[in-house]
Amino acid sequence: MNNNFKTARYSAALGIAGRLRDLGHVAYFAGGCVRDLLLGVAPQDFDVATSATPDEVQAAFEWTAAVGASFGVVLVMQDLAGERVATEVATFRHDGAYSDGRRPDAVRFSTDAREDVLRRDFTVNGMLLDALAFDQGDRIEDCILDYVGGLTDLAAGVIRAIGDPMVRFAEDKLRMLRAVRFAARLGFAIEARTMAAIRAEAAAIALVSAERVRDELTKILTEGVARRGFELLDESGLLVQVLPEIAKMKGVEQPPEYHPEGDVWVHTLMLLEHLPKGASVTLAWGMLLHDVGKPATFTAPDPARAGDRIRFNGHVEVGIAVARGILNRLRFSNEECAQILALVQHHMQFGDVMKMKQSTLKRFLRLPQFEEHLALHRADVLSSNKNLALYEFAKRHLEELGEEAIRPKLLVTGVDLIAAGYKPGPRFKEMLVAAEDAQLEGAIATREDGLRLIEERFPVA
Repeated sequence: MNNNFKTARYSAALGIAGRLRDLGHVAYFAGGCVRDLLLGVAPQDFDVATSATPDEVQAAFEWTAAVGASFGVVLVMQDLAGERVATEVATFRHDGAYSDGRRPDAVRFSTDAREDVLRRDFTVNGMLLDALAFDQGDRIEDCILDYVGGLTDLAAGVIRAIGDPMVRFAEDKLRMLRAVRFAARLGFAIEARTMAAIRAEAAAIALVSAERVRDELTKILTEGVARRGFELLDESGLLVQVLPEIAKMKGVEQPPEYHPEGDVWVHTLMLLEHLPKGASVTLAWGMLLHDVGKPATFTAPDPARAGDRIRFNGHVEVGIAVARGILNRLRFSNEECAQILALVQHHMQFGDVMKMKQSTLKRFLRLPQFEEHLALHRADVLSSNKNLALYEFAKRHLEELGEEAIRPKLLVTGVDLIAAGYKPGPRFKEMLVAAEDAQLEGAIATREDGLRLIEERFPVA
């Protein structure tokens, strides 16, 4: 195993575990960081589980924040190598009932590591690591405390709920989505009883807050395995619960001359394969939702019309409305909504890009975050007819024209119009657009040229 995991976060967590051990407490690395180390993946974070109570943890360190002290969670902050690091330290605990399907009504702190592990979600996340022994050079497998068969399931590539899966999912309904995400990310299968419990309880995901569902779905989309994640959402019965609009894509046929790959669902899955790990939230959701208007606008060929084909008239406009409903339901920010809806709105415009006037093309190319429009179109094409000519045309013109040509300083402004004797009013916008169009087309080069054009088209009353 290489040492690429030995970051400031690792050093911070190791120091915390050592300090707690020196004070007579038990302390281990816990959760996903242990799983990732066993897989040879550098963890993003390192969490510590300990027998020390929250008060004892806070007394042991100078800079702490009791972010969830009632649940035994304290953040310990440190400055290491110029980096401020926050490490989550959780007291061993036993949970009471989860009446809200998210958090336990009460917790009892424990000194028993095994008792703490048994209330966690999945076996591969339920292992503990004696980090101090590991750091001294012991084999990682010899430093693992495994009370739930996590090592076996990790080797077999299985996501299995700890104990009774129905109980685990009753405690926190979001664990059903997390099972899908972990299985997709790790390339694992969901164990049969665990999958059966998800299918049985899928409708209960409605009890989880929209924000938590949104965040989990976004992770599924942006961890580099979006297609597999959505296939598992479908297989588990969760897709129709959290995104019924996407589930409706299944079986919606497309004209084979344009979409030889299959129906809208298959096309969308293929498109999701082109989402790279770390893709932006807006690109990920734009790709998912770009054809969300097709199920409602499907029109079968008219047998009375020779050569007629499947059509989706108005699917962009309907798609914008459907997508807006989804984004509002999941409580996306206004900024994210604007970009995602723009991706849905403009994805068909690429079909006209070679026929656009220069002014229209330049306005298209200067859409905010146009690189995301390009990425969506490229994935759309690679998931259908694979003809990248329009993509290459737009990309080449974006690069060759440059920022100054696409967003030039305006030759004619509202101030110029007022000085020329025009009164502000509804026609101002029309005049300014006409002047900018001429500028983008190269028909005018000075303010005087622009004003002459305005005077010819819009004489002063």
